[in-house]
Amino acid sequence: MKKRISFICMALGIFLISGQTIAQNKEKTVEVGGAPMYPSKNIVENAVNSKDHTTLVAAVKAAGLVETLMGEGPFTVFAPTNAAFEKLPKGTVDYLLKPENLKMLQQVLTYHVVAGRLDAKSLQASIKAGKGKAVLNTVSGGKLTASLKGNSIQLTDENGNSALVTIADVHQSNGVIHVIDQVVTPKN
Repeated sequence: MKKRISFICMALGIFLISGQTIAQNKEKTVEVGGAPMYPSKNIVENAVNSKDHTTLVAAVKAAGLVETLMGEGPFTVFAPTNAAFEKLPKGTVDYLLKPENLKMLQQVLTYHVVAGRLDAKSLQASIKAGKGKAVLNTVSGGKLTASLKGNSIQLTDENGNSALVTIADVHQSNGVIHVIDQVVTPKN
């Protein structure tokens, strides 16, 4: 009898796990960093699987922003890749990750976040309505300027540095991610 119950529990577990996998496979995913990003998962649940965003994930953890980005949102996150962080001056990431620089790290990271769900289509519409530019208010209180560079959305920070959206519209349960090729920074 115990073996039969164990077998039934095991079969039920396999069924539930495979059912979740089937449901996830039916979702329209975008691959980022070698991993599918599921619209049913939140920003953090997806980002931790991207091998191209390990630096960003480590910074989000160090800044204590995991719970926020797992929250209801919606959020639009402009997510710099590991390669984008590597373009910063040598030692910048290590400096920001020091506990005494927590507020600065939080400011830099929240500068990459805009309240609301802004997909590429709505960003392009805002750029068109603004005659080539759309000013986005970031969660940190700063501003990013969105424009078009060819067919790509370009972000310009308050210091005049630019980043291109390389992968747009990575939909999440609590927002949308746009992968960018540079780290944008708030006004010095």
